[in-house]
Amino acid sequence: MPKRNIIYLINPISGTRGKSPLQELIRQKTEEKNFAYSILPTNIEGDYAFLLPFIQQAAVTDIVVCGGDGTVSAVAAALSGVDVRVGIVPMGSGNGLAFAAGIPKDAKKALEIVFAAKASPIDGFLINGQFSCMLCGIGFDAKVAEEFAEQPKRGLQTYIRVTMRNFFNARPYPFLLRIPAGIGSKSGDGSGTGSEPSFREEAYFISIANGNQFGNNFTIAPKASLSDGLLDIVIAKRTNRLRFLLSVIRQVLGGYRIQPQPEKLGKEKILYFQTPTLVIENPGEAPLHIDGDPKASASEFHISVVPNAIQLIQP
Repeated sequence: MPKRNIIYLINPISGTRGKSPLQELIRQKTEEKNFAYSILPTNIEGDYAFLLPFIQQAAVTDIVVCGGDGTVSAVAAALSGVDVRVGIVPMGSGNGLAFAAGIPKDAKKALEIVFAAKASPIDGFLINGQFSCMLCGIGFDAKVAEEFAEQPKRGLQTYIRVTMRNFFNARPYPFLLRIPAGIGSKSGDGSGTGSEPSFREEAYFISIANGNQFGNNFTIAPKASLSDGLLDIVIAKRTNRLRFLLSVIRQVLGGYRIQPQPEKLGKEKILYFQTPTLVIENPGEAPLHIDGDPKASASEFHISVVPNAIQLIQP
């Protein structure tokens, strides 16, 4: 293994914990290992292209993100396909990718995993050209993400409060979905040749998941894998609010099976399937989030998996 040279990126506003003790911990533990390192602040614009020449010139071996899912996703987008390991010290409000990969929230334990340098490739995906490494949502959860981002204080309690407030005002949106033939495999190319099954749904939300969860171990896609070349799609269909809540709870607990032909299932309140590509028409202008960060919505979303996008340091 070449000599380690680590860049730590610390988001000063993510999550709820102070960052000064973390910086001291990083200095102490990394110097004990005699690894070269730098500590840099995260980029408020989310643009990490500046890392690429530095990685090459300084022989950087690892980029370690100390922040939440939005920061991890932005860094991963810049490093997709680059020969560098990516580590995470979870400091966000949800930490969905870290938890999906089995990385603990305790900073000391997360650093031990970084120092072990056991990395393996994970997928990402593109939605209208924007990169995601974990999960994006259209509809209800995106509305929650939008309001959560505006809160002066983050954390799980704030997220629950915002979610419950939106639950009582939740409404379904119209969608049309086009999926490649043979969605249970990696063979679909989503090329729009006319062979794709398509179906309409009114739904509270559609989740497109590479990881299994929103964050905080809330597993919306229980069967999702970070490295199987497939995306897990979860659609919460129109129903009354009580059945909506109960069906989501059932999904989180693993009660719905992956369905090979979701367009033919009329009665299930949750549609759950896997596909490498997907097109979603969004005439109702449902809102969008990508890895927990609100993004501009669109009338149509083109979604495709990016296999082996980054080398993630994992337990």
